[in-house]
Amino acid sequence: MSDSLPPADLHGHLQALRPTLLRLAQLQLRNAAWAEDAVSETMLAALEGASRFAGQSQLKTWVVGILKHKVLDQLRLRQREVAYDTDDDGEVLEDLIFVPDGHFRTMPQTWDAPAHALQQRQFFEVLEACMDALPGQIGRVFLMREWLELDTDAICQELRISSTNVWTMLHRARMRLRECLQLNWFGTPAT
Repeated sequence: MSDSLPPADLHGHLQALRPTLLRLAQLQLRNAAWAEDAVSETMLAALEGASRFAGQSQLKTWVVGILKHKVLDQLRLRQREVAYDTDDDGEVLEDLIFVPDGHFRTMPQTWDAPAHALQQRQFFEVLEACMDALPGQIGRVFLMREWLELDTDAICQELRISSTNVWTMLHRARMRLRECLQLNWFGTPAT
């Protein structure tokens, strides 16, 4: 790894990310023990896989990507697994993008605009703060749909709510995010 962190530094960075990871996991799993398991497994996987981290993304992005898979593993473990979407031939779509070890089949294009990257990072920090402000169930439904990429049926089954309720909560989440971003990023009140 070209931008290798010494193990002590990596451990320190992971500990600093732990509260964010725990918050994301708890929001999805709604069980402190399951969330703790997912975060612990994420941190262990990050420490064990540090040599595979090539520094082509932010450490936080890489670790959150690992967490996403660990949250899904916890859901599967708890007998609430949702089957992956497949194409017409029955091939798992995720397999078309990733190789079995979790790496991209074809690396995404590198962006060479540091000012744009900084602005984008700042935008995502504001977006994350806006998402944290979403009320519990609305925030959970939004993250299940947009972060875990679960379909409506899976969300309905997991939360035991109707599809109409899911769509209403998604609409409310988007409206609240829009309003929050208008005020905190674009600097104008929502119309």
